[in-house]
Amino acid sequence: MSNQVLDNSNISVHLGKTSQYKSTYDKTLLVREPRQNNRTYLGIKDDNLPFVGFDTWNAYECSFLLNNGCPVTGVAKIVYPANSKYIVESKSIKLYFNSFNMQHLGVSIRQGIDEFTKRASADLSELLETGVTVGFIPPHLYDLTEVSSHSMYRKDTFVTLENTIEEKQLYTIKFDTYQETPELLNSVHNAYMDVSRPIHYHSALLKSNCRVTSQPDWGDVFIYMNSNYDVDKVALLKYIISFRGECHFHEEICECIYKRLHDKFSPSELFVMCVYARRGGIDINPVRASSIDILYKLSANLSDVHSPHIKTSKQ
Repeated sequence: MSNQVLDNSNISVHLGKTSQYKSTYDKTLLVREPRQNNRTYLGIKDDNLPFVGFDTWNAYECSFLLNNGCPVTGVAKIVYPANSKYIVESKSIKLYFNSFNMQHLGVSIRQGIDEFTKRASADLSELLETGVTVGFIPPHLYDLTEVSSHSMYRKDTFVTLENTIEEKQLYTIKFDTYQETPELLNSVHNAYMDVSRPIHYHSALLKSNCRVTSQPDWGDVFIYMNSNYDVDKVALLKYIISFRGECHFHEEICECIYKRLHDKFSPSELFVMCVYARRGGIDINPVRASSIDILYKLSANLSDVHSPHIKTSKQ
Protein backbone atom coordinates (compact mmCIF):
# COMPACT_ATOMS: atom_id res chain seq x y z
CA MET A 1 0.00 0.00 0.00
CA SER A 2 2.86 2.39 0.79
CA ASN A 3 4.48 1.94 -2.64
CA GLN A 4 1.95 4.15 -4.37
CA VAL A 5 2.84 7.74 -5.29
CA LEU A 6 0.18 10.17 -4.11
CA ASP A 7 -0.10 13.87 -4.95
CA ASN A 8 -0.06 15.76 -1.63
CA SER A 9 0.27 19.24 -3.15
CA ASN A 10 -3.31 20.24 -2.38
CA ILE A 11 -3.46 18.96 1.18
CA SER A 12 0.00 20.42 1.94
CA VAL A 13 -1.51 23.92 2.02
CA HIS A 14 -1.52 23.69 5.83
CA LEU A 15 -0.07 20.31 6.82
CA GLY A 16 3.59 20.34 7.83
CA LYS A 17 3.73 24.13 7.84
CA THR A 18 3.59 26.89 10.44
CA SER A 19 0.10 28.39 10.34
CA GLN A 20 -1.39 31.67 11.50
CA TYR A 21 -4.53 31.07 13.53
CA LYS A 22 -7.23 33.48 12.40
CA SER A 23 -9.61 34.67 15.09
CA THR A 24 -12.54 35.59 12.85
CA TYR A 25 -14.62 33.29 10.69
CA ASP A 26 -12.97 32.29 7.40
CA LYS A 27 -14.30 29.40 5.33
CA THR A 28 -11.48 29.74 2.77
CA LEU A 29 -9.22 27.90 5.24
CA LEU A 30 -10.91 24.61 4.36
CA VAL A 31 -9.07 22.20 2.06
CA ARG A 32 -10.42 19.05 0.41
CA GLU A 33 -8.84 15.91 -1.02
CA PRO A 34 -10.40 13.54 -3.62
CA ARG A 35 -11.08 10.08 -2.17
CA GLN A 36 -10.31 8.54 -5.55
CA ASN A 37 -6.61 9.40 -5.18
CA ASN A 38 -6.19 6.45 -2.82
CA ARG A 39 -9.09 4.30 -3.98
CA THR A 40 -7.57 3.84 -7.44
CA TYR A 41 -4.69 1.88 -5.88
CA LEU A 42 -7.16 -0.41 -4.10
CA GLY A 43 -9.21 -1.01 -7.24
CA ILE A 44 -12.17 0.93 -5.83
CA LYS A 45 -14.21 3.25 -8.06
CA ASP A 46 -16.22 6.14 -6.65
CA ASP A 47 -19.19 5.25 -8.85
CA ASN A 48 -19.20 1.56 -7.84
CA LEU A 49 -18.30 1.32 -4.16
CA PRO A 50 -18.18 -2.15 -2.54
CA PHE A 51 -19.47 -0.72 0.75
CA VAL A 52 -21.68 1.83 2.44
CA GLY A 53 -20.39 3.99 5.24
CA PHE A 54 -19.70 7.35 6.77
CA ASP A 55 -16.95 9.34 8.46
CA THR A 56 -17.46 10.90 11.88
CA TRP A 57 -15.21 13.68 13.13
CA ASN A 58 -15.23 14.98 16.70
CA ALA A 59 -13.68 18.43 17.15
CA TYR A 60 -13.11 19.01 20.86
CA GLU A 61 -11.77 22.59 20.75
CA CYS A 62 -14.62 24.66 19.35
CA SER A 63 -15.79 28.03 20.60
CA PHE A 64 -17.48 31.27 19.59
CA LEU A 65 -18.68 34.50 21.24
CA LEU A 66 -22.15 35.69 22.06
CA ASN A 67 -23.00 39.24 21.04
CA ASN A 68 -22.17 40.41 24.58
CA GLY A 69 -18.67 38.94 24.29
CA CYS A 70 -19.29 35.87 26.46
CA PRO A 71 -17.56 32.77 25.02
CA VAL A 72 -19.36 29.47 24.40
CA THR A 73 -17.35 26.25 24.12
CA GLY A 74 -18.29 22.74 23.07
CA VAL A 75 -17.64 19.70 20.90
CA ALA A 76 -18.51 19.85 17.21
CA LYS A 77 -19.52 16.54 15.67
CA ILE A 78 -19.35 16.21 11.88
CA VAL A 79 -20.74 13.33 9.82
CA TYR A 80 -20.67 12.85 6.05
CA PRO A 81 -21.13 9.84 3.76
CA ALA A 82 -18.41 7.58 2.40
CA ASN A 83 -19.77 8.02 -1.13
CA SER A 84 -18.77 11.71 -1.16
CA LYS A 85 -16.21 12.62 -3.79
CA TYR A 86 -13.97 14.42 -1.29
CA ILE A 87 -12.73 14.33 2.30
CA VAL A 88 -11.75 17.39 4.31
CA GLU A 89 -8.10 17.77 5.31
CA SER A 90 -7.72 17.61 9.09
CA LYS A 91 -5.53 20.64 9.82
CA SER A 92 -7.66 22.83 7.60
CA ILE A 93 -10.81 22.00 9.55
CA LYS A 94 -8.97 22.69 12.81
CA LEU A 95 -7.93 26.13 11.52
CA TYR A 96 -11.45 26.68 10.23
CA PHE A 97 -13.08 25.94 13.60
CA ASN A 98 -10.48 28.12 15.33
CA SER A 99 -11.58 31.00 13.11
CA PHE A 100 -14.88 31.04 15.05
CA ASN A 101 -13.12 31.77 18.35
CA MET A 102 -13.67 35.55 18.33
CA GLN A 103 -16.74 35.54 16.10
CA HIS A 104 -20.00 36.92 17.54
CA LEU A 105 -22.82 34.55 16.57
CA GLY A 106 -25.92 35.51 18.56
CA VAL A 107 -27.60 36.93 21.64
CA SER A 108 -28.20 33.51 23.23
CA ILE A 109 -26.37 30.20 23.46
CA ARG A 110 -29.05 28.48 21.40
CA GLN A 111 -28.93 31.14 18.70
CA GLY A 112 -25.14 30.98 18.62
CA ILE A 113 -25.11 27.19 18.33
CA ASP A 114 -27.69 27.31 15.56
CA GLU A 115 -25.59 29.84 13.64
CA PHE A 116 -22.39 27.86 14.21
CA THR A 117 -23.88 24.57 12.96
CA LYS A 118 -25.67 26.29 10.07
CA ARG A 119 -22.46 27.89 8.80
CA ALA A 120 -20.29 24.82 9.34
CA SER A 121 -22.77 22.49 7.67
CA ALA A 122 -23.17 24.81 4.68
CA ASP A 123 -19.43 25.42 4.28
CA LEU A 124 -18.46 21.76 4.52
CA SER A 125 -21.32 20.65 2.26
CA GLU A 126 -20.17 23.15 -0.34
CA LEU A 127 -16.53 22.10 -0.01
CA LEU A 128 -17.17 18.36 -0.17
CA GLU A 129 -20.09 18.55 -2.60
CA THR A 130 -22.23 16.35 -0.37
CA GLY A 131 -24.61 16.67 2.56
CA VAL A 132 -22.64 17.27 5.77
CA THR A 133 -24.37 17.26 9.16
CA VAL A 134 -22.84 19.23 12.01
CA GLY A 135 -23.83 19.27 15.66
CA PHE A 136 -22.48 21.35 18.56
CA ILE A 137 -22.61 19.84 22.04
CA PRO A 138 -21.91 22.25 24.93
CA PRO A 139 -20.07 20.90 28.00
CA HIS A 140 -23.08 20.76 30.32
CA LEU A 141 -24.87 18.43 27.88
CA TYR A 142 -21.78 16.41 27.03
CA ASP A 143 -20.96 15.74 30.68
CA LEU A 144 -24.48 14.93 31.85
CA THR A 145 -25.70 12.87 28.92
CA GLU A 146 -26.43 9.19 29.50
CA VAL A 147 -26.04 8.42 25.82
CA SER A 148 -22.89 6.47 25.05
CA SER A 149 -21.75 3.55 22.98
CA HIS A 150 -19.95 1.63 25.70
CA SER A 151 -22.09 -1.45 25.02
CA MET A 152 -20.54 -1.90 21.58
CA TYR A 153 -17.12 -2.30 23.15
CA ARG A 154 -18.17 -5.10 25.47
CA LYS A 155 -15.83 -8.03 25.23
CA ASP A 156 -18.75 -10.40 24.67
CA THR A 157 -19.52 -8.50 21.45
CA PHE A 158 -16.12 -7.69 19.98
CA VAL A 159 -13.37 -9.99 21.23
CA THR A 160 -9.94 -8.39 21.49
CA LEU A 161 -7.83 -10.29 19.00
CA GLU A 162 -4.50 -10.01 20.82
CA ASN A 163 -6.13 -11.40 23.97
CA THR A 164 -7.26 -14.58 22.20
CA ILE A 165 -3.66 -15.71 21.74
CA GLU A 166 -2.07 -17.36 24.74
CA GLU A 167 0.82 -15.37 26.17
CA LYS A 168 3.36 -18.14 25.67
CA GLN A 169 2.27 -18.56 22.06
CA LEU A 170 2.39 -14.80 21.47
CA TYR A 171 6.06 -14.71 22.41
CA THR A 172 6.88 -17.31 19.76
CA ILE A 173 5.24 -15.40 16.91
CA LYS A 174 7.45 -13.22 14.74
CA PHE A 175 5.97 -9.81 13.90
CA ASP A 176 8.30 -8.21 11.37
CA THR A 177 6.08 -6.71 8.66
CA TYR A 178 5.21 -3.04 9.10
CA GLN A 179 4.01 -2.15 5.62
CA GLU A 180 0.49 -3.15 4.62
CA THR A 181 0.74 -6.67 3.22
CA PRO A 182 -2.51 -8.38 2.17
CA GLU A 183 -0.65 -11.64 1.67
CA LEU A 184 -0.53 -11.94 5.47
CA LEU A 185 -4.26 -12.61 5.56
CA ASN A 186 -5.07 -16.28 5.74
CA SER A 187 -7.78 -18.67 6.78
CA VAL A 188 -7.22 -21.76 8.88
CA HIS A 189 -5.77 -24.23 6.37
CA ASN A 190 -7.56 -22.12 3.72
CA ALA A 191 -10.57 -24.29 4.51
CA TYR A 192 -13.93 -23.41 3.00
CA MET A 193 -16.87 -24.35 5.22
CA ASP A 194 -20.38 -25.20 4.09
CA VAL A 195 -21.85 -23.03 6.85
CA SER A 196 -20.88 -19.39 7.26
CA ARG A 197 -19.41 -18.29 10.56
CA PRO A 198 -19.72 -14.77 12.01
CA ILE A 199 -16.74 -13.25 13.82
CA HIS A 200 -16.50 -10.07 15.93
CA TYR A 201 -12.91 -8.98 16.49
CA HIS A 202 -11.36 -5.88 18.00
CA SER A 203 -7.71 -4.89 18.17
CA ALA A 204 -6.09 -2.02 20.04
CA LEU A 205 -2.89 -2.46 18.02
CA LEU A 206 -3.88 -0.39 14.98
CA LYS A 207 -1.31 2.31 14.29
CA SER A 208 -0.60 4.23 11.12
CA ASN A 209 0.90 7.62 10.27
CA CYS A 210 -0.22 10.86 8.66
CA ARG A 211 0.24 10.85 4.90
CA VAL A 212 1.91 14.27 4.91
CA THR A 213 3.54 14.85 8.31
CA SER A 214 4.20 11.19 9.27
CA GLN A 215 2.88 11.90 12.78
CA PRO A 216 1.61 8.69 14.45
CA ASP A 217 -2.12 7.93 14.47
CA TRP A 218 -3.22 5.51 17.19
CA GLY A 219 -6.47 3.62 16.86
CA ASP A 220 -8.69 0.64 17.54
CA VAL A 221 -10.20 -1.44 14.75
CA PHE A 222 -13.51 -3.32 15.01
CA ILE A 223 -14.26 -6.04 12.47
CA TYR A 224 -17.44 -8.04 11.97
CA MET A 225 -17.44 -10.59 9.18
CA ASN A 226 -19.74 -13.43 8.17
CA SER A 227 -17.84 -15.76 5.91
CA ASN A 228 -17.46 -19.41 4.96
CA TYR A 229 -13.78 -19.20 5.86
CA ASP A 230 -12.39 -19.76 9.34
CA VAL A 231 -10.09 -16.76 9.79
CA ASP A 232 -6.62 -17.35 11.18
CA LYS A 233 -6.46 -15.04 14.21
CA VAL A 234 -2.68 -14.74 14.20
CA ALA A 235 -2.69 -13.89 10.49
CA LEU A 236 -5.36 -11.25 11.00
CA LEU A 237 -3.42 -9.71 13.89
CA LYS A 238 -0.24 -9.66 11.81
CA TYR A 239 -2.13 -7.90 9.04
CA ILE A 240 -3.50 -5.21 11.37
CA ILE A 241 -0.01 -4.63 12.80
CA SER A 242 1.39 -4.32 9.26
CA PHE A 243 -0.14 -0.83 9.03
CA ARG A 244 2.33 0.39 11.66
CA GLY A 245 4.68 1.91 9.08
CA GLU A 246 2.01 3.08 6.62
CA CYS A 247 1.49 6.79 5.91
CA HIS A 248 -2.17 7.25 4.99
CA PHE A 249 -5.27 9.05 6.16
CA HIS A 250 -7.67 7.34 8.56
CA GLU A 251 -10.34 6.87 5.89
CA GLU A 252 -7.83 5.23 3.55
CA ILE A 253 -6.71 2.76 6.23
CA CYS A 254 -10.31 1.75 6.94
CA GLU A 255 -11.15 1.26 3.27
CA CYS A 256 -7.97 -0.73 2.69
CA ILE A 257 -8.78 -3.15 5.53
CA TYR A 258 -12.35 -3.51 4.24
CA LYS A 259 -11.26 -4.14 0.65
CA ARG A 260 -8.60 -6.70 1.59
CA LEU A 261 -11.01 -8.68 3.80
CA HIS A 262 -13.70 -8.47 1.14
CA ASP A 263 -11.36 -9.75 -1.58
CA LYS A 264 -9.80 -12.51 0.53
CA PHE A 265 -12.81 -14.01 2.32
CA SER A 266 -15.82 -13.07 0.11
CA PRO A 267 -18.00 -12.45 3.18
CA SER A 268 -21.77 -12.17 2.95
CA GLU A 269 -21.58 -9.44 5.61
CA LEU A 270 -18.67 -7.19 6.49
CA PHE A 271 -18.16 -4.25 8.84
CA VAL A 272 -14.94 -2.35 9.58
CA MET A 273 -14.73 0.59 11.96
CA CYS A 274 -11.49 2.42 12.80
CA VAL A 275 -11.79 4.48 15.98
CA TYR A 276 -8.79 6.79 16.23
CA ALA A 277 -7.41 8.74 19.19
CA ARG A 278 -7.68 12.49 18.95
CA ARG A 279 -4.74 14.54 17.69
CA GLY A 280 -4.76 18.31 17.61
CA GLY A 281 -8.17 18.33 19.30
CA ILE A 282 -9.83 16.27 16.55
CA ASP A 283 -10.52 12.57 16.10
CA ILE A 284 -11.62 10.85 12.89
CA ASN A 285 -13.67 7.66 12.87
CA PRO A 286 -14.38 6.03 9.48
CA VAL A 287 -16.91 3.19 9.22
CA ARG A 288 -17.51 0.93 6.22
CA ALA A 289 -20.07 -1.88 5.91
CA SER A 290 -21.66 -4.16 3.36
CA SER A 291 -25.18 -2.92 4.12
CA ILE A 292 -27.02 -0.03 5.74
CA ASP A 293 -28.52 -2.33 8.39
CA ILE A 294 -25.14 -3.58 9.58
CA LEU A 295 -23.65 -0.10 9.32
CA TYR A 296 -26.01 1.47 11.85
CA LYS A 297 -26.50 -1.61 14.01
CA LEU A 298 -22.81 -1.90 14.83
CA SER A 299 -21.72 1.73 14.79
CA ALA A 300 -24.16 2.68 17.58
CA ASN A 301 -24.64 6.46 17.85
CA LEU A 302 -21.45 7.39 16.00
CA SER A 303 -23.49 8.93 13.18
CA ASP A 304 -25.78 11.00 15.46
CA VAL A 305 -24.34 14.52 15.58
CA HIS A 306 -26.43 15.39 18.63
CA SER A 307 -25.10 12.55 20.79
CA PRO A 308 -21.60 12.28 22.26
CA HIS A 309 -19.80 9.11 21.35
CA ILE A 310 -18.05 7.73 24.42
CA LYS A 311 -15.21 5.57 23.22
CA THR A 312 -12.46 3.44 24.67
CA SER A 313 -10.13 4.80 27.36
CA LYS A 314 -7.34 5.31 24.82
CA GLN A 315 -9.51 7.74 22.90
